[in-house]
Amino acid sequence: MILISEQQLPSIIKRLSHQILETHPGLQNTVLIGLQPRGVFLSDRIVAALHQELPADQVIYGKLDITFYRDDIRRELHVATQTDLPFSIEGKTVILIDDVLFTGRTIRAALDALLAFGRPSKVKLCVLVDRKPSRELPIQPDFSGKVMDTLTPFKVKVKWKENERVDEVILLDQ
Repeated sequence: MILISEQQLPSIIKRLSHQILETHPGLQNTVLIGLQPRGVFLSDRIVAALHQELPADQVIYGKLDITFYRDDIRRELHVATQTDLPFSIEGKTVILIDDVLFTGRTIRAALDALLAFGRPSKVKLCVLVDRKPSRELPIQPDFSGKVMDTLTPFKVKVKWKENERVDEVILLDQ
């Protein structure tokens, strides 16, 4: 079952980028960080949308690998990707960007990983899909494209053109 179609995704990304700009005009003292690997597909598109509204030098963007901060690393093998944070986050507002907020454990790992790079003044969260009732930790997004308010036996799968030749979010039987 399709949760977000290829036709819906561009408007959701545009809405998320506008919500970020409304909350952080001109992105003053604000940096965007996409979570590797899957959150980067969303963050790249949000950053592209922001570049249509702001000069490129006002959009400070990096990518964060949280592999070694995850609490499930002992159960399964994870391949590390690259962290690219060519700027300081000290005293800045950091907007973390990921594709799906499910249990909250990925975001907890991202918060731990961020501390290795400094102490931000504030951290906010932007996600494409918020699976609200599935949360195990008290973590909530500040910006979300789609909210699933019910418990569902389905798995959310986000497909991106960059790796699966189609942009869509689907629900799969678990």
